[in-house]
Amino acid sequence: MKLVEKKIVTRFWMMFLFTGMILVSLSALSFAAAPKIGESYGGGIVFYVDGSGQHGLVVAKADMTAHSDGKRAGELNWYDAKTVANSFVEGYSDWFLPNREQLNQLYLQKSVVGGLVETYYWSSSESDLNNAWAQNFASGKQLAGSKANGSCVRAVRFF
Repeated sequence: MKLVEKKIVTRFWMMFLFTGMILVSLSALSFAAAPKIGESYGGGIVFYVDGSGQHGLVVAKADMTAHSDGKRAGELNWYDAKTVANSFVEGYSDWFLPNREQLNQLYLQKSVVGGLVETYYWSSSESDLNNAWAQNFASGKQLAGSKANGSCVRAVRFF
């Protein structure tokens, strides 16, 4: 082999090795940065991580403080709950009212998340035209209640 050909082959293998090392490093960094349940992340607290470890749900750090007419502070009817959950919180504007399954996952992680009171929280899931699902954070029981009732709201977002 000529000297010029050896240089080309050597450069090719060096570029191949460096590319491989970079890919391995990036993979290790992304794995190390995976959020864990209970950690602050993305404007809230992680309460669910999917099988990839890279995606999941965070919950707002506090209940929404608004209230509906005729309700105690912090309690909203279902319609107002859906509106308030879409607020701009901690620099993010993609918050939403969790569905029934997401709300139950939050209930299962309530001790890790903290700050959730033992009362009813709304979900976005409707049971019929006049009722929607809520979950009792004292017992874990889910029930369909009138959308006019007052319950607490804790918004969630995907990461």
